Amino acid sequence: MKPETIDIRERMIVALDFSTLSQVKQWLASLEGHIRYVKVGMELTYAEGPAVFQYLKEKGLKVFVDLKVHDIPNTAKGAMRSLARHGVDMVNVHAAGGVAMMQAAREGLEQGTAAGAVSPLLIGVTMLTSTGKKTMNEELAISGDVEDVVLHYAKMTKEAGLDGVVASPLEVPVIKKALGDSFVTVTPGIRPLGTDQGDQTRITTPEQAFRLGSDYLVIGRAITGAKDPAAAWESIVNAVYADQK
Repeated sequence: MKPETIDIRERMIVALDFSTLSQVKQWLASLEGHIRYVKVGMELTYAEGPAVFQYLKEKGLKVFVDLKVHDIPNTAKGAMRSLARHGVDMVNVHAAGGVAMMQAAREGLEQGTAAGAVSPLLIGVTMLTSTGKKTMNEELAISGDVEDVVLHYAKMTKEAGLDGVVASPLEVPVIKKALGDSFVTVTPGIRPLGTDQGDQTRITTPEQAFRLGSDYLVIGRAITGAKDPAAAWESIVNAVYADQK
């Protein structure tokens, strides 16, 4: 199914930035019937393991496991094979791992997916949204502009047969122009108006991100850190719907 035909609520992924499953359960209780797609990152996965994925799937939620796998091809392949067995909906690897690693990850994902089931979307991480040009050039020793490097990684990702990339919303137009509308873009660095920028540098509002062509948005602290998470979520959803009219 093309992302643009999916309900907006299923295209906005809430990052569960918590340390324990009990915290997740308590927090989700107030969001029952609101959110539909969640992201589980390293902290929660390393603390609780696959039990988190199982619980979230039992609650009827889609799950993006954000572990940013970056290793030798055989290890990446095994990691994806294991993740696929948990029935999650999206996983990712670092595009910087190279084409061979990404191809191996794709193979592992297909091997681990149960017969008759749909493989999770496999997304390549281009450049973290906390990384600006100065950090990229001086600390990572990667020359050029961020947008050019992101596009290069995106092209590698498509060559490897992945479904799309993680990138800033600001880079989505050039990615779509070069690689086509069907190449999926998952965009963190989302900050609704009036919220703190935090440690992100390449950011937009949810409305701007969708206007730029993002397929999926990842939104974290603006919701998880709100006094009333359900109200914060509905405010974002309503703003997006109003902007698209």
